[in-house]
Amino acid sequence: MCFECNSARLNRRSFVKLAGLGGAAAAFANFGLPTGAFASDAPSPTPDEALAKLVDGNRKFVADAEACSANFSKRRTEVAKSQAPWAIVVTCSDSRVVPELVFGGVTLGEFFVARNAGNVIDTDVLGTIEYGAEHLHSPLVVVMGHKRCGAVSAACEVVTKGTKLDGSIGKMIQPILPIALAQADRGDKFIDNTVHANAVNGAERILAESEIVSRLVAEGKVKVVPAYYDLDSGAVEFMQKA
Repeated sequence: MCFECNSARLNRRSFVKLAGLGGAAAAFANFGLPTGAFASDAPSPTPDEALAKLVDGNRKFVADAEACSANFSKRRTEVAKSQAPWAIVVTCSDSRVVPELVFGGVTLGEFFVARNAGNVIDTDVLGTIEYGAEHLHSPLVVVMGHKRCGAVSAACEVVTKGTKLDGSIGKMIQPILPIALAQADRGDKFIDNTVHANAVNGAERILAESEIVSRLVAEGKVKVVPAYYDLDSGAVEFMQKA
């Protein structure tokens, strides 16, 4: 069962529909409107409360993947004119990683999501995070890598084999290369260790490169947390907290 919901369990088709929620396009849906048009009047959770909700939601997802969803028609009406997402999630574009499901079947208006292959913190992602934290007052930022990440695997292959990648893929993984190069153990855990390190590095970069987010963190209004999603178990590991 998911947060505050007593509806019937979802079947697989419903899960597929849910997978379409979030994404970078939705994150920018309200740009251009006055700031007051975004945040709802409901009190925002503290950073620690938001993190606890994620931990609890993921626990429920692991225990019962057939988690329930809220009444979408009713919820759509509630959030149509304003939004107050309580968490910003930066994660990979991998089709198996769906934050709204991973954290217990959250519904419309709860997550501000930015995705790209390898959950890289680039200008677009950083701007999305700043917007969510400063203007939508989201108290928590999670940078989540995942097991068997293709982008990280590609970066590791470039490091170990000198593989040349065509098109824009090579440029896309460039920020991951120094992280892979820094790993002393290039054995069986090389890719997994790099995934962990990439998430930690992403959280550190947010604080180092964004004056907006670092100020909010210093004021106790926002927390930035790296995380790792296990594709096999469905469990999320939260790492060091900032």
